[in-house]
Amino acid sequence: MPETKAISHTLPLSRRAFVASSALSALAIGAATQARASDPHHRRLTHTDDFDYAVTRSDEEWRAMLTQDEYDIMRRGNTEFPKSSPLWNEQRNGLYHCKGCDLEAYDARWKVPLDKGWVFFTHSQTNAVLTGIDGPVAEYGNAMGDSTIAHVEVHCRRCGSHLGHLLPVDGHQVHCINGAALTFEAAAA
Repeated sequence: MPETKAISHTLPLSRRAFVASSALSALAIGAATQARASDPHHRRLTHTDDFDYAVTRSDEEWRAMLTQDEYDIMRRGNTEFPKSSPLWNEQRNGLYHCKGCDLEAYDARWKVPLDKGWVFFTHSQTNAVLTGIDGPVAEYGNAMGDSTIAHVEVHCRRCGSHLGHLLPVDGHQVHCINGAALTFEAAAA
């Protein structure tokens, strides 16, 4: 396993906050996410409207198999609260699968230990994810006051579930993934 260097910050930042270079706190981000989650007309996953995924389910089937938080993250594009998933600091070797369809999406060898509260990888398994445009999300803005910035969304190529974002962190491009969108299978000892 390649050696990785842990990067930590004095103040924990939410993913949306450091993505947009804003000063919003994780609590404010969570409040905005929850407000959008309660809006029945809000649907940011527009990529699912024009692509034929191998695994498709009705909205009722997705709701039956996922918790409300998982549904809001995977099917509506929301973001989990920092450190709310035990996978953010999982350190064992193994594989991470999409919770929506069990596609092998990430290998623990490519995990980057960042003390921010989400699961970070240098890259995904080959042909496991697709990217899309997420945003702009006006309530996040950025440090320059520009609320028109869009981000690169990462989603499962087999079922279209929102996994997280591809973004620069501390000078490196990483996949910043919601632990709630993944399952973990530890490697055999």
